[in-house]
Amino acid sequence: MAIEWKGVFPAVTTKFTKQDELDLDLFKKNIQAQLDAGVNGIILGGTLGESSVLTTDEKEILVKTAVAFVNGKVPVIINIAEGSTSIAIEQALYAKAWGAKGLMLLPPMRYKSDHRETVQYFKDIAASTDLPIMIYNNPVDYKIEVTIDMFKELVDVKNIQAVKESTRDVSNVTRMRNAFGDRFKIMCGVDTLALEELLLGADGWVAGLVCAFPAETVAIYRLAKAGNIEESTKIYRWFMPLLELDIHPKLVQYIKFAEAKCGLGSELVRKPRLILEGAERTRIESIIDTGIKNRPTLPEFYTI
Repeated sequence: MAIEWKGVFPAVTTKFTKQDELDLDLFKKNIQAQLDAGVNGIILGGTLGESSVLTTDEKEILVKTAVAFVNGKVPVIINIAEGSTSIAIEQALYAKAWGAKGLMLLPPMRYKSDHRETVQYFKDIAASTDLPIMIYNNPVDYKIEVTIDMFKELVDVKNIQAVKESTRDVSNVTRMRNAFGDRFKIMCGVDTLALEELLLGADGWVAGLVCAFPAETVAIYRLAKAGNIEESTKIYRWFMPLLELDIHPKLVQYIKFAEAKCGLGSELVRKPRLILEGAERTRIESIIDTGIKNRPTLPEFYTI
């Protein structure tokens, strides 16, 4: 399956049991809700997927389970976040063997590579696989910016096809378009900037709160791309207090709490993360409950 880098791609959470094992039934329940809403792909093992605390065996189970469950309806993509080129290449080879259709690729972890090292890292991994790749550009959280000049050196790498734009600078969409036209597809990776970037020409949205609110997320995307900005903006304004849960260091706990409140997941996280408690829990619960209480009726266009 070739990947069409457009639409809504949920960065799904990893579901755990109370025994700290993978909860595949709940995992599939959430993916089914995403498919029912009309998403265009599924991303596993990202920040929201708690990739840093998953074993390779668990990643294999998640990919194979998702691939079998979606049954070709949408592509399944797995994130690679490694500190070593050789291990990243190993993960890319595993991804292909497990049935993933694409990769989301961060710059090297832990070591802050320079321009030359970052470009070479991407080139080496791309050369090891024929899977399509989306570069994850998130200098805020991961300290390395994939600059326009770096992308200029990646233009000829055919399987590097897209960027998850998480610089939190909406003007970067225009810079990428000015520099490369449509050569790299642009997927907004920050929930609180999604509508703005879609209207500036981004092709899609790698979303977080979609895990709890899939229909509303897809509706915003479809309405915006159809030019129905007024309807899209109404939903987006309702959504904003919830979307802000995506830009906090505890986004995993916050979004899992929202999933649980919406019946699409549980709060269970893997240590060192802990379930919310005290005043923080009360504050986040109030935001989620208010959002659920005021959930908008989606326009008929959404179902088209």
